Amino acid sequence: MKIKVLSLMASVLLISAGCKDNKTIEIKKYTAEEMKDNPLIRESTLPYSAPDFSKIKNEDFKPALEYALQVEDDAIDKIANNSEAPTFENTLIEMQKANELVDRVSNVFYSLTSADTNDALKKLEEEMSPKFAEHQDNILLNDKLFQRIKTLYDQKESLGLEGEDLSLLRVTYRNFIKAGANLSDDDKNKLKEINSKLATLTNKFGQTLLEAGNDSALKITDVSKLDGLTQGEINSLKDKEKNEWIIPIQNTTQQPATQSLNDRSIREELFNRSWHRTDNGKYSTLDLIKQIVELRSQKAKLLGYPNYAAWNLQDTMVKTTDTVDNFFAELVPATVATANKEAAELQQMISSEGGDFELKPWDWTYYSEKVRKAKYDLDENEIKPYFTLKTVLEDGVFFAANKLYGITFKERTDIPVYHPDVLVYELFEEDGSPLGLFYGDYFKRPSKRGGAWMSNFVTQSHLFNKKPVIYNVCNYSKPADGEPALLSYDEVETLFHEFGHALHGFFADQKYPTISGTSVARDFVEYPSQANEHWALYPEVLRNYAKHYETGEQIPQSLIDKIKRASTFNQGFSFGEVLAAANLDFNFHTIESVPADFDADKFEKESLAAKGLWMDNVPPRYRATYFNHIFAGGYGAGYYAYLWTEMLALDTGKWFDENGGLKRENGQRYRDMILSRGNTIEYKDAYKAFRGSDPNVSAILETKELK
Repeated sequence: MKIKVLSLMASVLLISAGCKDNKTIEIKKYTAEEMKDNPLIRESTLPYSAPDFSKIKNEDFKPALEYALQVEDDAIDKIANNSEAPTFENTLIEMQKANELVDRVSNVFYSLTSADTNDALKKLEEEMSPKFAEHQDNILLNDKLFQRIKTLYDQKESLGLEGEDLSLLRVTYRNFIKAGANLSDDDKNKLKEINSKLATLTNKFGQTLLEAGNDSALKITDVSKLDGLTQGEINSLKDKEKNEWIIPIQNTTQQPATQSLNDRSIREELFNRSWHRTDNGKYSTLDLIKQIVELRSQKAKLLGYPNYAAWNLQDTMVKTTDTVDNFFAELVPATVATANKEAAELQQMISSEGGDFELKPWDWTYYSEKVRKAKYDLDENEIKPYFTLKTVLEDGVFFAANKLYGITFKERTDIPVYHPDVLVYELFEEDGSPLGLFYGDYFKRPSKRGGAWMSNFVTQSHLFNKKPVIYNVCNYSKPADGEPALLSYDEVETLFHEFGHALHGFFADQKYPTISGTSVARDFVEYPSQANEHWALYPEVLRNYAKHYETGEQIPQSLIDKIKRASTFNQGFSFGEVLAAANLDFNFHTIESVPADFDADKFEKESLAAKGLWMDNVPPRYRATYFNHIFAGGYGAGYYAYLWTEMLALDTGKWFDENGGLKRENGQRYRDMILSRGNTIEYKDAYKAFRGSDPNVSAILETKELK
């Protein structure tokens, strides 16, 4: 969850942790007059105050970021040193106002460093990371400011606060306590040093991983080696300037192409390039992992917790490490047993074709696709022609949202974008009133980190009269010029998933940005996104978007039936790789002390083996060495959230089915009770009120047939 309070010393900043020699870093102090023409500081005149990318240049970011931090720092200083007694208005509301400019500028900056970076932005991100960490600490560890907040918190019963005002006070107080506001001055200085080092290290991890992924791409000079791929896929891999084909490495362990490539040696090489991308040499992340894990362990102990996971879970839905451990324990036996059965089935397929080799990880998706075809007569390449990106988006994702929530969409080609591939849509409520602006950035490129995500350019807030401006980012293969962008069914689900996050942001209805929309705990933020996947296979929705790109013919019912019958196929593998990754994350973050000879590779294998999850042919979805979510992406001790929220989502899907499915009144109830509430609710209570019962792991085991 993003804590929307940040600060930075205005003129001269001592970043002891970011610089080994404790040098003073001088920062220019800007005047409002000097910054008035900066396109990041001057509020955009575009609809919804969307960033004007036609005017923003690389060189605008450094002064804008430093000035924004300076403005907030000055404002926080005034709040903390106000001689008047603390009130909700002169403390909490003024803090919201203080952060507005930082939020606006940093939202744009970090969107580009993730989705369309370049050397200049990489360098600036590396420079700014410790400054942002120091800036945040200067607020969260400001004792005068905290005493004002504490005074209000201690008096909350007599202040007459209710609703969002009370929620903002509680969340702010909790954030300060979690950040270390009660520490001694000496311990606060130690914590600042740790936070600054962590900011530098996690940023370096992310940048190293991006470069490693790009450098690990597999180059093929003999096109016959690509046998098994469709001609369209082969064309999309062709280097326009050279006589070679390039298979990019995505952020996960398994690579999509291994499902189709007939040449086993190429599958093996592609897998190994993925598996070993950050093992050694200039791209090794092993030392970074050791330092990050050690510093996080030190931070947790400094804050009074046995390990980082225990500290990080305190404001989540699960609350404790025991809850997560018990959750995993209920899932592991059935998942591993199912994966072993699937492995035996794949080995039998290998033998039936005359193969005299043992199943390996680079064989799994290839032979599972063969088994899928044999058992369900379902060929992925038979499905793809019915799943064209823009049709799935407009006639599937948007269609379902219209049926459930009454909202409508209009494409906007007049809004400047940061890359030509980006699509823009304006959203409207059922009564025609404006709802917000949506950007979709779907194709992989070297300047984009791996994975898929949602975030805001503009955060919804009644205080600032702002409607949301939201973007989704994915990493689909871009087709060759003139060819359609065809998706696999997994990619279709990803499109629904990410727009589920977007809906969570669009339906935000909060006065204060700190508690608006998706500013909720990790193990709740993934719930609406996974719940939205339910509509990808819903008959009315599927029939509307699944149309052949050449003939316009609706997907035949026979193929729909095959997709549904195959929906629980290979779940031991697909669920198992995520379960292994989630355990890996938890294992690293429940370490209580890191030995001097700590070996991340060895720990990875041994810790998973201890949980019964080191499966030779089902490697974790991410190895530690390229686990961007947990070592650079803010999900440290939080990757379990994908599984926890899948449990909530599957159970929610059952509720919709039990109550008539794709009905307007069902969508409104879900919007009112879950999607529009932001961080104003107790997550467990809100879920139980909507569903009528507490979450139960049986939703996963039954739906995925992990028995």
